[in-house]
Amino acid sequence: AKKLQKLLLKSHYAKLLAIRKVTQDNQGKKTAGVDGKKSLRPNQRLKLVKELTIKGYKAKALRRVWIPKPGRDEKRGLGIPTMKDRAMQALVKSALEPYWEAQFEGTSYGFRPGRSAHDAIERIFSNIHKGSKYVLDADIAKCFDKINHDYLLSKVDCPHNIKRIIKQWLECGVMDKGIFEETDSGTPQGGVISPLLANIALHGMIKDVENHFPRTKRQGNGTIVWDYKPRIIRYADDFVVLHKDYDVILQCKKLIAQWLEKVGLELKPEKTSIRHTLKSIEHDGKTIKPGFEFLGFNVRSYPVGEHHSGRTGGNNSTTIGFKTLIKPSKKKILA
Repeated sequence: AKKLQKLLLKSHYAKLLAIRKVTQDNQGKKTAGVDGKKSLRPNQRLKLVKELTIKGYKAKALRRVWIPKPGRDEKRGLGIPTMKDRAMQALVKSALEPYWEAQFEGTSYGFRPGRSAHDAIERIFSNIHKGSKYVLDADIAKCFDKINHDYLLSKVDCPHNIKRIIKQWLECGVMDKGIFEETDSGTPQGGVISPLLANIALHGMIKDVENHFPRTKRQGNGTIVWDYKPRIIRYADDFVVLHKDYDVILQCKKLIAQWLEKVGLELKPEKTSIRHTLKSIEHDGKTIKPGFEFLGFNVRSYPVGEHHSGRTGGNNSTTIGFKTLIKPSKKKILA
């Protein structure tokens, strides 16, 4: 795999594709980096091909752009790399992505080729439409800005000359209105490669937490629960944990917080809550309504009569007394 990665970085046509991606296909093609260059002409693009060599490559600082966060007063800082750096990132990404795609977990959906938010929602539906579950709906605080560089670099398994370049991108610093700031943690939001780096950093969380639980469990009354492992569905830095037992959900929350610590991350307390798909639950003296919001959708099961109810499926199928509906969330409809 490493030989193929090296080969791809030298490939003339991979360079052409990378340049085409950032100068013609991407929406940000009219956004300039610190050097002020944008919207390259064809002859400039051809000149850029010759410059995309690993030997002697040095990354320039990022240009900080502030964009307002939807529905809130705070702003989010994006670091925009220069055109050359963006093309180089696209080239390195094309070398790293296939290697990692073969390893990533089956229930991680954010920023991966051939996967979308709808796939994640579909996975949630197939987990809850035959039995109601507790949900840990969690969000990682400032995920892109806080990832530990040493941890990430030790995990990116690639030839050392590529690793050197990735290190440059992580540590190249930011220009904000002419003032230079150093970056000592996080992946640059706005770069082509940062979603992939964030996925690499968070890779393994789902498997490690699920492996803490047995596949089957015998309950006190002697019945066996077959599929006892919790289900974790992740989209970039947003994820949900689904399970029938409240205690398992609490355990998962603790395990995930411990796992994130070594990556340099933590859960956002105000955005992390435990809910149930079908019934209201009491938590800290407050009543929490059934259902949850994920990726702009509202996911909830409704108690219904037997004619509208979902069924367990299989040969001796029975009604379960509720029906799961997924709709766009009210906020998104208004937007």
